[in-house]
Amino acid sequence: MNFPLKRLALRSLLNRWVTASLTITAIALSVGLLLGVEKVRTGAQDSFSNTISGTDLIVGARGGAVQLLLYSVFRIGDATNNISWESYQDMRAWREVDWAVPISLGDSHRGFRVVGTTGDYFKHYRFGRRQSLTFNAGQPYAALFEAAIGADVAEELGYSVGDKIILAHGVGAFEFAKHDNKPFTISGILAKTGTPVDRSVHVSLEAIEAIHIGWKDGRPPRAGLTVSTEVGAIQELQPTAVTAVMLGLKSRMAVFSVQRRINTYREEPLLAILPGVALQQLWDAIGGLETALLAISILVVGTGFLGMTAVSLSGLNERRREMAILRSVGARPVHVFLLLVVESGVLAAIGALIGAGILYVALVVAQPIIQVRLGFSLPIDWPSTWEMTLLGLVIVAGVISGFIPALLAYRRSLADGMSIRV
Repeated sequence: MNFPLKRLALRSLLNRWVTASLTITAIALSVGLLLGVEKVRTGAQDSFSNTISGTDLIVGARGGAVQLLLYSVFRIGDATNNISWESYQDMRAWREVDWAVPISLGDSHRGFRVVGTTGDYFKHYRFGRRQSLTFNAGQPYAALFEAAIGADVAEELGYSVGDKIILAHGVGAFEFAKHDNKPFTISGILAKTGTPVDRSVHVSLEAIEAIHIGWKDGRPPRAGLTVSTEVGAIQELQPTAVTAVMLGLKSRMAVFSVQRRINTYREEPLLAILPGVALQQLWDAIGGLETALLAISILVVGTGFLGMTAVSLSGLNERRREMAILRSVGARPVHVFLLLVVESGVLAAIGALIGAGILYVALVVAQPIIQVRLGFSLPIDWPSTWEMTLLGLVIVAGVISGFIPALLAYRRSLADGMSIRV
């Protein structure tokens, strides 16, 4: 006799919908956590690795390689010291160097970092697979008090080309010292890149110097000594220092020799890093945390299936009458065994699908928050092959977890036969 096990399993679960719903909820939450950890891990790694490409070396004040990578590329944290303008000019003149792009950090606009740089930044900066920066509207800054803003800055603050903005000293959440006597005009809006460039305001190095005329040791000038925009525009505005320098070499074969030359530079203590190597060091540093989070997620999923097994075992006595009725209409003990296994598989499959749905809803809500706080974006795309494999393993684990109650029901069915009074 052929028993429609799937239909019987669905009807049985519908009859026990409260217990089934709680089990599905536990599995869905655990699967959502498991996939969420995996999505954050891969999303962060992809976002970080795609942030910069085509740059051979990044130079900053001597310190940690990861710290230099974070503040120069990801705009996270601050530099321990600056690089003198003379050292930058010296490096730029080396015969091995093809191009050099200085950047100056330390100011902000409504929570977004301000990057002082040169026009070569838009020419040589690459992200992803060596993609260059492009503009959705306008063009790079041309005048002293013009700014080119990232796509997220324009979107979140509602800016367009021609709008006026005020920069502020420092990068904290609160803007205590605004350069309100020197407003900037937005000259262009960069196209979306999925990198910290989207959340940056780009101005010239001369503009950074102009807004700080009269400042001393990070303090604004006294009220009576404020320098006007016109005076600042006509003064000599050559920088005295920059935060970091990105270097492109004529030959990749010279990377290590130039790096060694910079790290042993006698004029001042400097550090040169290879972006890819520093990125790997960053992942090595957080590798233990990543493994711990994945292990915790797996344990949570395992706990959910243990709970499902416990619920199935506790309900076997109540279901002996159901099993006896099935035996009375021709079901064999193996049918009883398969019925419970199919029920576990159905619960696991439904829970896995709902868990995946919960994850994508959470991504829609959390994506802008993560982008603001951590500086990387989590793509909302179709599940990867590995994520589909995880879902498949969850369903298989659900089927396996049904073996214990199914085997017990099988044995009871053999022992009971038709002796159970209904």
